[in-house]
Amino acid sequence: MKPTDIDAGLKALFTRPGFRSWKSKVASVHGCAAPIKLRGSSTITHKITGQVLKETVGSVWAPCGTRREALCPACSQWYAEDAFHLIRSGLDGDTAKGISADVATRPRYFATLTPPSFGPVHSRVTGAGGKLLRPCSCGEWHREADTRLGQAIDLASYDFEAAVLWQAHAGKLWHRFTIALRRRLAHAAGMTVTEFKETARLSYAKVAEYQRRGLVHFHAAIRLDGSEGAATRPPAWATKEALADAIRTAAASVVLEVPRRNGEVLELRFGSQLDLRDITAAAAGTGDVSEEEDIRSSRLASYIAKYATKSTGAHEGPDRKLRSVEDIERLEVSAHHKAMMRTAWELGGLPEYAELNLRRWAHMLGFRGHFLTKSRAWSTTLGELRSIRARFRLAETLAALDVTADDVIVVNDWEAVGFGHDTDAEREYAEAIAEQLLERKLNRDNRKDRTR
Repeated sequence: MKPTDIDAGLKALFTRPGFRSWKSKVASVHGCAAPIKLRGSSTITHKITGQVLKETVGSVWAPCGTRREALCPACSQWYAEDAFHLIRSGLDGDTAKGISADVATRPRYFATLTPPSFGPVHSRVTGAGGKLLRPCSCGEWHREADTRLGQAIDLASYDFEAAVLWQAHAGKLWHRFTIALRRRLAHAAGMTVTEFKETARLSYAKVAEYQRRGLVHFHAAIRLDGSEGAATRPPAWATKEALADAIRTAAASVVLEVPRRNGEVLELRFGSQLDLRDITAAAAGTGDVSEEEDIRSSRLASYIAKYATKSTGAHEGPDRKLRSVEDIERLEVSAHHKAMMRTAWELGGLPEYAELNLRRWAHMLGFRGHFLTKSRAWSTTLGELRSIRARFRLAETLAALDVTADDVIVVNDWEAVGFGHDTDAEREYAEAIAEQLLERKLNRDNRKDRTR
C-alpha cells in the first residue's frame, strides 16, 4: 500500500463513528498490532448478598502476546520486560518471588556456544578497537555494512544440508550439553549423577541468537545451586573453577549422530569457539552485591532479554511460515539464506526427516527450538509474572469496590470473535499509540532513576 493510501485511510479512521471507542480499546492493549477481539461478559458478584458489584458486557480486546518484535512491537516489549525480570531475578535474587539474594555470589558463568563451520563465509576478523587483523578468505577487506558478510563464499561447496540439520537439532544438542555438564560436575566431585542431584543443582537461563550466516548460537547464564535450587547454597566442592572446567569439557564432548539423505552419518557438535565469562559476584558480608555488580547484572539481563524478542533477527527470512517452494523463490533475500530455506523445504519432504517438521520451520532456516528457555530452578516463570500482573489489576478493581477477593466471585465468559486490525491505517495508528506509550514509560523510568 502506498503512503498516500495510508494517509487517506487515517483520515477516514479519524472521522468515522466510534473512533473514540476504538482508540480506547487500542490503548487498553498498549497499541497491540494484532489484538484478539473478544465478546462476552465479566461479572464480580458478592458471595453473601448476591449483588452484582461490577459487570462488563460487550466486546473487549486482549493483546496478542507475541514475543516477535517484527509482528508486534508493543507485545514484544512486554515480553522483553518479563524476560528481563525473569533473568535478572536469577542473577541477583528477588525476595518477593522467593529467590534468595545470595544467588549473586554463587558460581556463575555467561557462556556462548556456537555452531561449527559448514564452509567459508565472508567475514571480518577484528582485534582491539575493532581494527581489522586480516582480510577475508575471499581476499577482500570487508566493511561492517557489507551485505555479503555471513554469506557463503562458494554456494556450490557450502554444506547447506549439514547446516540445516545442525539447526534442526540445536535444541537437542543443548539438552545433551546440560546432561554432560551434570555428569562432568558429578565426576569432578567424585560422585554419581544421582548423588550430585542430592547435593547440588545446575540452573540456567538461555537465549538463542541468529548469526549473520543464518545459524543460531546460544547465550546462557549458568549457575550452581544447592539441592533445592535457588533456595539453597551449593556445597563447598561446587566452586566456580569446577563449573568453568565442566562447561568447557561438556561443550567439547557433546556429539549427536544423524543421517544425511544419502545415508551417511553426520556428527553434529558445537563449534570450537566457546566464550566463557565469569559473572560470579564478589561475596559481601550482608549477601548484597556492589553497585557495579548490580549494573553488570542489569546489563546482562537486558542483553539476554533483547534477543528473546528478535525471532529471525539477523537473518533475512520472513517472520511467518512459508507455504510452498515458490514462496521461497519470491523472497527478496540473499542467495545464502534462500539456499538454507530451500534445503529445509527439500529435507522436510523426505520421510526420514518427517519428525523434524522442517517445512514448518523453513522460514526459521530449520531452527525449531524456543528462543528463551530456563531451568526450573533458575527463577520464577513468565506465567507467574503474568499472573502477578493479573492479580494486581484485580486487586485494584476490588479495592475500588471496597471488597476483598474472599468476598466475591469473579466470572469471566469471553469468546474470540476476531483477530488483528481491519486496515493498514488502523495498524499504523495502533503502532503510533504504542510508541507514545513506550516513550511515556521510558520518561517515567528515567525520572525515577534521577530521584533515587
